[in-house]
Amino acid sequence: MSRKRIFDLIQIIGGTFILAVSVEFFILPYNILSGGVAGIAVALEPFFHIDKTLFANAAVLSLLIAGWAVLGKDFARNTLISSLCYPVFTTILARHPADLTIDPLLASFYAGLLGGVGIGFVMRTGASTGGMDIPPLILHKLTGMKVSTLVMITDALTVMLGILAYDINAALLGLISVMASGFGISRVLEAGRGIKVKNVQIISEKWEEIQAAIRTDINRGTTIFDCQGGYTGKPRKMILCVVAERQYTALTAVIQAIDPHAFVIITDTSDMLGEGFTYSSPNI
Repeated sequence: MSRKRIFDLIQIIGGTFILAVSVEFFILPYNILSGGVAGIAVALEPFFHIDKTLFANAAVLSLLIAGWAVLGKDFARNTLISSLCYPVFTTILARHPADLTIDPLLASFYAGLLGGVGIGFVMRTGASTGGMDIPPLILHKLTGMKVSTLVMITDALTVMLGILAYDINAALLGLISVMASGFGISRVLEAGRGIKVKNVQIISEKWEEIQAAIRTDINRGTTIFDCQGGYTGKPRKMILCVVAERQYTALTAVIQAIDPHAFVIITDTSDMLGEGFTYSSPNI
């Protein structure tokens, strides 16, 4: 087994354990209406009086089978490890509950944050935690609707169930958990995946001087585009340059020193792939 595969397995198992901690220490004890199977278990418990941990575990395994049948064996293989580890971890943690007494608002926030971090670690490997990720994917395959739209519908139905079973306060607490989960997922997925960069477009009569200065002073490459002024109709040159965030101040100083009247467009970019960034980046 390769080193990468071992590291991926560690992330999947560790992430699933963090998710189980979120469920058993926060979501289920405080009846938080999160968007996953645990949130569904919380919403349905007042109607059917089924043990929440048992329902969540059964739902995860049932949805895995449904995903295998509809989405194929490749999906099931990528989801299998997390889906099998999840009920094991939740069952163990349910037998050893944490003696926590905290404000429900904090419980909702940390439930979402921990759950998001756990899901993020699993998703970094290209796998899935299964559960309520699966119904939107199945419906997407059958209907062609956007997955993001179907996920929102699924979460909305969970909240509506929660309002019927509890009250509006429970639903609002659940929304805090959902937002915190989204934050946790995005932070984990972005960690170590790249660097923040700025995409800079420069239009100047002194483009040759600016291009040379960027190459020598900033140690960055440039791309030159032919363009035309919309008002004057005159042909112009535009410089395209991508720099690391820490190089941005030096770049603007170079531009201002050469041509204070240069027209500059700056766009924040979350990542960059290519030479000088992912291949070699001695100055970043």
